[in-house]
Amino acid sequence: MPTLLRRLRRSVREGRSDAPGRSIDLLGRIGLLAYGLVHLVVAWLAVRIALGLPEGPADAQGAVAEIAATGAGAVGLVVIAAGLVAFAVWQLTAAWLGFRWVSGGERVRKRVGAVSKALAMLGLAVITVLFLVSGQRSGDEGTRTLVADVLMLPMGRLLVLVGGLAIGVVAVTMTYTGVRRTFMGDLDVRRVPVPVRRVIELVGAVGHLARAAALAVVGVLVVTAAVLSDAERAGGLDAALRALGDTPLGTSLLVVVALGFGAFGLYCAADAALRRA
Repeated sequence: MPTLLRRLRRSVREGRSDAPGRSIDLLGRIGLLAYGLVHLVVAWLAVRIALGLPEGPADAQGAVAEIAATGAGAVGLVVIAAGLVAFAVWQLTAAWLGFRWVSGGERVRKRVGAVSKALAMLGLAVITVLFLVSGQRSGDEGTRTLVADVLMLPMGRLLVLVGGLAIGVVAVTMTYTGVRRTFMGDLDVRRVPVPVRRVIELVGAVGHLARAAALAVVGVLVVTAAVLSDAERAGGLDAALRALGDTPLGTSLLVVVALGFGAFGLYCAADAALRRA
């Protein structure tokens, strides 16, 4: 452990990547590509829901199943899981020692964001591994089971309510990121042509806002479950997207959000190629 700490600090001083080593850097970028691929597949599944076509759940579990069915198989999912874990390690390192190109409150915000990204990547890695081990499980089912278990605890309704509000806060911060386009600060675009840079900025902004909208609906579902003390009211991404489809704007809104998820998938590809070292 002391040796690892020395290497991390030396990497920071010498201005290299926040990733603790070249192998983590490479695998982490693969993980970003995998994260983007999952969002592209979720976008496709959501469009199928909007068009009334047969579909699986429009969430990470459904996306992993779709990827496995394309011929990627166990080996492909293992590579995806390894990349996701590597990027999580990279982000945890960045949260501790990274983001040297900013200071003050901006560095604090980026480090907090890095922890959130690490948790999201680890969560998706767990989903991938569980699929490899035991097959697909509905994300909505898992969310409802978790909420039901928490509701049975002392002050369970309060805990679920706090959890739902926390999800809402994350959605608000994600909205801020999309509107202010602060994500561009994580990319090294100095050698990128201006038109390409603008495209990256556009798909990044649209993608963050679409994810924020879906996450806000998840938060509302969880808060509703807390207020009514009914775990069946909760749900994950699939339930959130279907809820958007049930609004007065219906199909149109769901397609727009789906396209936003696709845009975020494309942004992830740019992030993997251009993430600042």
